[in-house]
Amino acid sequence: MLAFLVMAVVALRPSPWNEGVTIRAVSMNSSASEAGMVGPKGTAPPVTRERIIRMNNIPINTISDYYEFEGNLAANVTVLVETSAGSYRLLTRTKYNITELGENETITVEEIHEETITEEVTVNGTTENVTKTINVTENVTTTIPKVSKEPIGVETLGIKVYENPTTNLRKGLDLQGGTRVIIQPETNVSNEMMELILANMKQRLNVYGLSDIVVRVASDFFGNQFIMVEIAGANEDEVRDLLSKQGKFEAKVGGKLVFIGGERDITYVAMSSDEAGIDPYRGCNPISGGYACSFRFGITLSQAAAERMANITSQLDVIPGDGTNDHLNESIDLILDDQVVDSLQISADLQGQVSTDILISGSGTGRNEQEAIANSLDNMKRLRTIVATGSLPVKINIVKTDNLSPTLGQEFINNSLFVGLLALIAVSIVISIRYRKAEILLPMLFTSVFEIVIIFGMAALIGWNLDLAAIAGIIIVLGTGVDHLIVVTDEALGKESASDKIFTWKTRIKNAFYIITAAYFTTFVAMFPLWFAGAGMLKGFALTTIIGITVGVFITRPAYAAIIENLLK
Repeated sequence: MLAFLVMAVVALRPSPWNEGVTIRAVSMNSSASEAGMVGPKGTAPPVTRERIIRMNNIPINTISDYYEFEGNLAANVTVLVETSAGSYRLLTRTKYNITELGENETITVEEIHEETITEEVTVNGTTENVTKTINVTENVTTTIPKVSKEPIGVETLGIKVYENPTTNLRKGLDLQGGTRVIIQPETNVSNEMMELILANMKQRLNVYGLSDIVVRVASDFFGNQFIMVEIAGANEDEVRDLLSKQGKFEAKVGGKLVFIGGERDITYVAMSSDEAGIDPYRGCNPISGGYACSFRFGITLSQAAAERMANITSQLDVIPGDGTNDHLNESIDLILDDQVVDSLQISADLQGQVSTDILISGSGTGRNEQEAIANSLDNMKRLRTIVATGSLPVKINIVKTDNLSPTLGQEFINNSLFVGLLALIAVSIVISIRYRKAEILLPMLFTSVFEIVIIFGMAALIGWNLDLAAIAGIIIVLGTGVDHLIVVTDEALGKESASDKIFTWKTRIKNAFYIITAAYFTTFVAMFPLWFAGAGMLKGFALTTIIGITVGVFITRPAYAAIIENLLK
């Protein structure tokens, strides 16, 4: 028991003395990510995650210290961030309000693409045609809108932080707050297809700016497949629509496909605030019942997609405007999940031109202008994510969502500790009245406490989250544990019967463990089906209970029997 206790403490790695604040997430294309900082993986042990200790030699001890320091930063200054993993130099960036001037400018960029050529090669008097691929560099002319940039503040560094964890025991969303989404594919898929779905979801959430994510597969008794997504520090509105749709994005001109979302056709999607946001040229306008605001962001097409668009536009006609805004007779339709989200006119200057830079736009509505702006930006983030990651291979349905408050989780932890202490006191009083021996009471209490520590150590070792279901399992383990210890104690203190002249100590303990082992297997069999029930929602309860009773039957309860044997002798 002591050996397992030591191993449990090593796995838990208590670290209440750690300095600084722990990094929860690093936003893509932020100052922090450009400096080389990366967010922690969801599976990383909590105590080993990177911590911010000082910024510009100023100690950062609390979350408020960090955000107060960040809020006082000026634009275009270097910030030295010292972490538990090293040092980084971050350059703060100006936040701009971009206004289009309604004019176009032509720029020339150098692009490299591959071409396949065939050459005649003579070998030993025999001429053969050899095909090979070469890189060709050419200048490409493209037209982009002229804009003016008005500085309106300083961008954040792109780092989210939280209080340092004190052990490697992971808190589930019930205790730390966040969002849990259970998703079901419309049809059962193969393992390879499921891995593709999981990878796409993780990429979507990362591109959207969320990290500290756990995405795993679950199932039920009937063979139905589910995907469970847990995101710490996020809310339901941020992720529900993002995950619930297949996310098929297409751009068509005259009904002909030009490009689709994903890395095959799109090599870059604008993420920073100086490249994406509310479209100042179209802006916000009153509509019936509220306001509508337009957004826009830039993307870069692959060479193949740009050539495809050039071939399609070369066959269109030009409709004259007022001399400065001539456009083609077909628009480019932006289609998300078979619904047109926007139709954009194509400038006549782009007819037949291989242009890789494209502006994507859309809109959002609200009861007032502020609400319309917020909804428009949310729509932009979702569309931008789908454009960057592509569509899921199958349609999916949201089965259940839970939005959990971190405040409620902390209250539950405090209440659990308080009620646990009351239960321990109550058990102590009952045992004291029953046996009236300190050599019985103290080993029983210490054994119960050691059992909890060993369970926590195993949970930390296998990376299992401590949530409400797991705590319920621990309560079951403690209840059965005390019951088993009383069985052992009653057998140990039992009087010899007249018919049993050789009623030895080992016989007494053996009789006790007949009862304990039978109870163990009964509980084990009862818990095993719960492992698969409820799309994995009860897995924590089943796992914790099985681990706890196994530790008790094979480690702590035999140890307790040996302890009271020595004390009573």
